[in-house]
Amino acid sequence: MIKSMEAIVVKKIGSFSLDSVPVPEPLNGEVLIRVAVAGICRTDLKIIEVGHRDLELPCIPAEEVVGTVCKVGNSDDVHWLNKRVYVYPGTSCGECEQCLNDAGNLCRSMRIMGFHRDGGFAEFVSAPVQSIIEIPEGVAFEHAVFAEPLSCCLNALELARVTKQDHVGIWGAGPAGTLLARAAKNIGAKVTIIEPDANRRNIADSVEHAPDYPSFDVVIPAVGSPKAYSEALKALAPRGRLVAFSGLAGDVSTGLLDLNQLHYYEQTCIGAYGCSYRHSKEALTYISTGQIKVDDMISHRMLLADMAEALNLVRERKSMKILIYPNEKQRKIHYAGI
Repeated sequence: MIKSMEAIVVKKIGSFSLDSVPVPEPLNGEVLIRVAVAGICRTDLKIIEVGHRDLELPCIPAEEVVGTVCKVGNSDDVHWLNKRVYVYPGTSCGECEQCLNDAGNLCRSMRIMGFHRDGGFAEFVSAPVQSIIEIPEGVAFEHAVFAEPLSCCLNALELARVTKQDHVGIWGAGPAGTLLARAAKNIGAKVTIIEPDANRRNIADSVEHAPDYPSFDVVIPAVGSPKAYSEALKALAPRGRLVAFSGLAGDVSTGLLDLNQLHYYEQTCIGAYGCSYRHSKEALTYISTGQIKVDDMISHRMLLADMAEALNLVRERKSMKILIYPNEKQRKIHYAGI
C-alpha cells in the first residue's frame, strides 16, 4: 500500500501548500477512499483566505468528494471494497434533539470533512462508513460530485417551503445559484436569476437587475454579498420568505434586516446551512435520473498542482464548476466559456 500522498494543506489562514503527507489509515468504522474527483466551491476559497467558523487547522480542504473504496478499517465493512461512493461530508451524534428531528447538520457534535477533519484535496481520504453513499450505476464521478452542493440547495428550498405556485428570485448565477434554480424549476416553481456579471449571464438564463417592486414569493441570495441581500429584501413580496443561504463576514452580517418590513409585510427570514444525509441521497437520485442536469456546469478539470490558479478563477468569478482530479497527472481544461 502507498505510504504517502500529495495533498493541499492549510496550516494557517491566508496560505496553503501542496505537501507530501502520510496516507490516512482507516480506523474502526471508517474506509479509505481513492479520490476520483473533488469539487471546488467558494467556501474552499473562504477557508483558505479568511477562515471559517467550523475550521480546525491544520486541515486538508474539500467537502465535495467522490471516489473508490480501497481499504476498510473493519472486516465487517469489507463489502464496501471497490465500491464507487459519494461522501456525505458531515457526521453527527444521532441522539440529540436536532439529529432526532432530521437536522443532523445542526448537531453540536457535527464534524465536517474539509473543516474538522481532512477533506478531498488529496489522493486519498478516510471517511466514516455512516457517511458514504454508493453512486448509482451509470453515473459518472464528475456528475456525482455535484450531490454535495445540490444537497445544500435542496435543504434551502425545503426550509423555504417552495412549491410550484411560487415565484423564486435567486441572486447569483454561479454554481450554487444555477443549482438552486434548476432544483426550484424541478419542483415546478417559476424562477428568475439576477446576475449583474455579463459573462455569467451568458452561461445561465438570467437578468441583470431585479424588478424594482416586490415580486418574489421566495428570495435566495446565492452569493455572499450584502448588496444581494439588500436587493433581495426589496424585491420580496408580502408574506414572502428570505432564505439566508450564503454566509457573510461577521462585521457586515448585522443590520441588514429591516424588522419593521418583516413586521408590516408578514415576511419570514429562514436560515439554511449545509444539508442532511437524506438530502445527499435525494440529490444523487435527481442527478442519476437526469431530473437535474449538472454536466454542462463543469468549466474546468484541473490538478492539485493547479490549485492557486483554480482558486483565482473562483475569486475572479471566471469559472463555473471547477473539478480537481488528485490522482491524475495530466491537466485538462474542459472549456473556458466564462
